[in-house]
Amino acid sequence: YNVGMIRGAYHFATPDTTTGAAQANYFVDHGGGWSRDGRTLPGALDIEWNPYGAACYGKTAAGMVSWIADFLNTYRARTGRDAVIYTATSWWTQCTGNYGGFAAANPLWIARYAADPGTLPAGWGYQTMWQYTSSGPTVGDHDKFNGALDRVVALANG
Repeated sequence: YNVGMIRGAYHFATPDTTTGAAQANYFVDHGGGWSRDGRTLPGALDIEWNPYGAACYGKTAAGMVSWIADFLNTYRARTGRDAVIYTATSWWTQCTGNYGGFAAANPLWIARYAADPGTLPAGWGYQTMWQYTSSGPTVGDHDKFNGALDRVVALANG
C-alpha cells in the first residue's frame, strides 16, 4: 500500500452455504471493503464453477441471480461502490441463464484462458479485466486490464 500500488480483493462465492448478504458482509468485514484512497479497487465477487460439488451450487438460474443480487446490493450498501463480477461466460450462461441485468452497474472481470476474451455474458459490451492464463513466468493467474493506467485509477477512485 505504501508504495502506491493499486490493489483489490475478491470473494470466492459459495452460494450453497449462506446468503449473498451474509457473504458480502463477511467480505467487507475481512478486507474486502473499498475506501476512497485512490489505491483500492472495488471488491470482486468471484462467482464460478463450484470446486466442491454441483456446478451451480444447487440453485436454479433465478435462484442464482437472486443470490448474486443479494451479495451485490449488500456490498453496495456497505461500501458505496458496485462490486466487480469475476466469472466465465460458460458458467454464467449455465447458472444464471445468461442474465444481463448486472452489466450496467458491475464491471466484468472475465475468465477465459485463450487468445482473446471471447463472447461475453449478456449485457456486457466489454470486459474491464480479462484473466487469460494461470501459467507463465510468475506464479499465479495472469490478467489484463482493458484500458490505460488512468482508467485503473478511475476505477479505484470511484
